Amino acid sequence: MKFRIQIEPDEDGVFIATVPSLPGCISQGSTRDEALANVREAIAGYLESLREHGEPIPPSIDEEVVDVAV
Repeated sequence: MKFRIQIEPDEDGVFIATVPSLPGCISQGSTRDEALANVREAIAGYLESLREHGEPIPPSIDEEVVDVAV
C-alpha cells in the first residue's frame, strides 16, 4: 500500500513525519531518512491495529510525482 506522508523539520531540527490519511500516525527522526524509516514502522503498526479492531483500512494512493526544472 502507498500512503502520502509529510516530513518537516521542527524548530529543534528534528524531522517530523505525519500521515494525513491515518489520523494520529506520526513519527520523527534526527534525519529525513530516519523519519521515513520510523514512519514506515508507525504505518505498519497503525494498519495492524485497524485490522485487529475490525476497522476499515484507508485506500492506497495512486498518484505520480513530477519534477519540473524552473
